[in-house]
Amino acid sequence: MSKHSLAHKAHRCSFSPDRRDPYLRLNSVNVFVRDQDRSLRFYQDQLGFSLASDSRLPSGDRWLTVTPPDGTATLALVAPECGSVEYQLIGRPTQIVFLTEDVPAKFEDWCGHGVRFSRAPQVQVSGAVSATFEDIDGNSFTLLGLDELTREVEEHKREHAQWFEAEQRAAYELELARQAQARLFPQILPSLKTLDYAGTCLQARQVGGDYYDFLELGRECLGLVTADISGKGTPAALLMANLQAHLHNLCASYWNRPFTPFALEQPERFLRTVNRLLYENTADDAYATLFFAEYDDSTRRLRYANCGHLAALLLRNDDSIVRLDATCTVLGLFKEWSCGIGEHRLLPGDTLALYTDGVTESFNDKGEEFGEQRLIESLRRHQKLSSRCLLESLAEDVQRFSPHEQHDDITLVVARCRPD
Repeated sequence: MSKHSLAHKAHRCSFSPDRRDPYLRLNSVNVFVRDQDRSLRFYQDQLGFSLASDSRLPSGDRWLTVTPPDGTATLALVAPECGSVEYQLIGRPTQIVFLTEDVPAKFEDWCGHGVRFSRAPQVQVSGAVSATFEDIDGNSFTLLGLDELTREVEEHKREHAQWFEAEQRAAYELELARQAQARLFPQILPSLKTLDYAGTCLQARQVGGDYYDFLELGRECLGLVTADISGKGTPAALLMANLQAHLHNLCASYWNRPFTPFALEQPERFLRTVNRLLYENTADDAYATLFFAEYDDSTRRLRYANCGHLAALLLRNDDSIVRLDATCTVLGLFKEWSCGIGEHRLLPGDTLALYTDGVTESFNDKGEEFGEQRLIESLRRHQKLSSRCLLESLAEDVQRFSPHEQHDDITLVVARCRPD
């Protein structure tokens, strides 16, 4: 292999994920300069380099490095003591070679920025094109172009264009999926005389596995639903859409039957059917936790099934808390499945809160979770607000406690029993 080919190969990071030995690459090459700040301005303003690091070593010396737009190595701009051996190297050839696919173009560009070239581009016997330039201290460098490098750069540009197009297409498709999933959440809230309610889902990604819904069951009854699908991202979003479709289809199928309003009178049979459909139409390890409540607007009766979900919180108007714990296991994991039904009567001023683990498991910089107790305190603090304002206040409290990047979907449903 020729000397130029070796130099050409050296600019690439050749790390392979299946390599067994430790990663190793060239980090930096020293360039001795008289004034670091003045040299930094030259490399940034005239050569278009970027600042890589600027810090103090334990010795007190300044560690200043710059890097060209492409490649992996950096130049360390070192200001040696006057009279030292290193100081005598300032203004001499550095033996450092910069690679480019178009030497004449780079020559014209840098000349326009005031860079001194001691030798204009020349074609060598090997076919390579080279030029020599100097920095403000007279340190000289070689600018080298090779046909092999040009072909490789063109190939990389094509690969990058294809990758960028694929990324753009994936982003567009994900945005369409986000919009489609947003339409799965309730768009219109059925009006009730005795209940003021609202829900929200703040997704950590463009699509996710959290779900809430308000189902019009007929006969002055409303279904309140929260669910958390196993997994993250697109797979969870698909299972969430599957669950939403089952719930809506079954409600539509049985709600208008004159003598057997399925979701109204027998929620346990309704949920058994939902479980069977999920079990039969999803992967073996796919499941959903779900809280389903049926609220009767005429009697203020709340019947519920907690399918492996977090306990709903019922804040009574006397400030006491009732936890609506699990009445059965998760949906979709077992073929043989049954559930128990809990029941409470809501009183004027009572507030019901349903939520997913993205609320209670949000954590702060100390690694502390928001937790159920903080949620209860937040409920008590804002309980006099309307449902919509209460919902916004709860979400703000969670986000204030955990201000960093959101790691999980945050879903909340609140319902306040209106005064007589």
